[in-house]
Amino acid sequence: MLVIYKADIDLREYIQQTQNQLTWKERIKVAYYIIEALGAIHDENAIHRDLHSGNVLYSELNQDCVISDLGFCGPADKSTESIYGNLPYIAPEVISGKNTTKKSDIYSIGMLMWEISSGQPPFNYYENDYKLALNIINGMRPKVISGTPLKYENLMKQCWDADPSNRPDIGTLGDGIYALLQYYQNIPNEILQQEINNSLEKNKLINNSMSKHINSKLFTSKIHQFKNLPEPKNATEEEQEAFHSKSYDCFNIPDNTSSILKDDSEELSKSFNELQINSNEDNQINYGKEIVEQQQIKQYNLNVDDEDETYDDKNFHSEDDVFEIPDDGF
Repeated sequence: MLVIYKADIDLREYIQQTQNQLTWKERIKVAYYIIEALGAIHDENAIHRDLHSGNVLYSELNQDCVISDLGFCGPADKSTESIYGNLPYIAPEVISGKNTTKKSDIYSIGMLMWEISSGQPPFNYYENDYKLALNIINGMRPKVISGTPLKYENLMKQCWDADPSNRPDIGTLGDGIYALLQYYQNIPNEILQQEINNSLEKNKLINNSMSKHINSKLFTSKIHQFKNLPEPKNATEEEQEAFHSKSYDCFNIPDNTSSILKDDSEELSKSFNELQINSNEDNQINYGKEIVEQQQIKQYNLNVDDEDETYDDKNFHSEDDVFEIPDDGF
């Protein structure tokens, strides 16, 4: 029986409320909880079929995630003629008319991982379902957020690969995210707090601007019918860059706040840091301190990115290596 506590809120609301306060350790922990919950469903040889941030519940009381809306959840060998779900999270092979599989759920996890990293739902500017479906089929994916840990990025990209056979199973994915979480558990709290301070002002204007343009109609699960769609494929880097450079790009997170204020799509590809040079000496001093602090964080990320571990265990982690959440939470 699913018990929903009064304190529970859906993941979309939780991420948007706390976007400017979450460290990467906290984001990775949320992703781990979701993957663990989906693992319980897949262990029963079932598929969720409609996984998105509106039906993942975050419990502030228990600091845990629960997957809800199991109405379309069913046996892995159950076929269905209809395409039902929240379009930005539906796997391309399902959009093109193929059956939903466990790997289709994994694709949805990839989109959730991006939403956790960005603080915004994927494809949140789109008004036209068919245009969005066609872009997904052609391999267009959200632009990776600057500062995303490399191993997190790699796992996310594996999840949203156009070829289901290239996506990890839930056990392999759980092993990878768990190992990354263990690494972040060892980063000193003061470094993580500085990570929040450095990103707070940078993200505030971006998130406020994008939140105003979220298409609420798009983020509703419904029956979809598409005809004459091509076979799914992965886009090349050049195709992705061209897509993200277009002014109508629905899910590009700009790297600088000036591009938002000017509404100039050509500025979206420039580095945020190029616009952070302040005009007075005091601000220049503060900026220099920030660079030093960012280098500390970067060094920690380089350490984990340089590791070449392979996670082959089909379980998330061994029974001898129990993951413990500290008593004080995050």
